[in-house]
Amino acid sequence: MLSGGYLIPANSKRGQLILNYFRMVDLIIFGVGLGVSFILLLIIGTGSLGQTIAILAPAAIGALLVAPIPNYHNVLVFITSLYTFINNRRNYIWKGWCVTNGDNKQ
Repeated sequence: MLSGGYLIPANSKRGQLILNYFRMVDLIIFGVGLGVSFILLLIIGTGSLGQTIAILAPAAIGALLVAPIPNYHNVLVFITSLYTFINNRRNYIWKGWCVTNGDNKQ
């Protein structure tokens, strides 16, 4: 114990996830894709290879979006982070050794 508090391990967030990998949004996206593919399979059927690919596309897209990748939670989080990075304004404040910002007294 550190002054009345506990030291929390870095991976404690995984205990809050479903099966230690998925958020509720991830399961909803995967379930909707799987459900749409299943309904299309029942309604249309598989007549040709092109139809089969089109029917299985929602399930494949949902599975790819929730697939875990390193350094991010999953592909959906990576795409969201990339979109936010590209579309938000960035203001870089340089505080290096070669800048004079008026704080240097000589």
